[in-house]
Amino acid sequence: MASLKILVPVKRVIDYAVRPMVNKSKTGVVTANIKHSLNPFDELSIEEAVRLRERNTKDASKFPHKVERITALAAGPAKAQDQLRTALAMGADDAIHVQTDVGQESGTGGLEPLDVAKLLAKVVKDEGTNLVILGKQSIDDDSGQTGQMLAGLLGWPQATQASKIEFPSEGEVQITKEVDGGVETVKAKIPLVITTDLRLNEPRYASLPNIMKAKKKPLKKVSLEDLGIEAGGRLKVLKVEEPPARKGGVKVEDVDGMIAKLKELGAL
Repeated sequence: MASLKILVPVKRVIDYAVRPMVNKSKTGVVTANIKHSLNPFDELSIEEAVRLRERNTKDASKFPHKVERITALAAGPAKAQDQLRTALAMGADDAIHVQTDVGQESGTGGLEPLDVAKLLAKVVKDEGTNLVILGKQSIDDDSGQTGQMLAGLLGWPQATQASKIEFPSEGEVQITKEVDGGVETVKAKIPLVITTDLRLNEPRYASLPNIMKAKKKPLKKVSLEDLGIEAGGRLKVLKVEEPPARKGGVKVEDVDGMIAKLKELGAL
């Protein structure tokens, strides 16, 4: 029976329901006294890892991949532990908090993607991980680069934007992802890096008993220095601006009027 040691990186981001406001210096967004939550794509990743375990528990003959451990990891300020506890309440076994304030003062998303990929690569090697499931992007900086960089650093295959994950045979993974005009299916062998897309699953809510149990699960704290990572300095935010306000629409009487208006606006 194949054994899976899964690492799920998660990120603390401004809650998706909150409208971000540009700060006065226009170097980022206001983060003080703003509700933060678990990055939505990372919720999908935690959920999928837990479902893999449940599939093995339900019928090992149909899913011969025992999930030995699900580890959640977050790199960020002290408050990122809240999001790790959420991941633990959803079903992760333990957590690692890489405590750092790099990038937090600007409100532009924290560590640069390459820094995150490097620290993840170090943790993967230290923890003996053979499957990394992470969100395809975070909703604050929308870089969408970490998974690909991590696969490159490890020399592992990667499958991005997964909308379905299957294990057709032992040690083999089949990933379906949506592309323009249809779907694309790829196959790879473990070890593997997978990034998740929105249609992969519907994350469960953390129940109160599981939230209480999560407080007793192990959460290890490390620093960038402990991992030998020197962060920052590659990218500089020049300016952050809100998008221009949408202009009001114009009513036309008939099709001829619409065509004339479109020509006037240079759309035809």
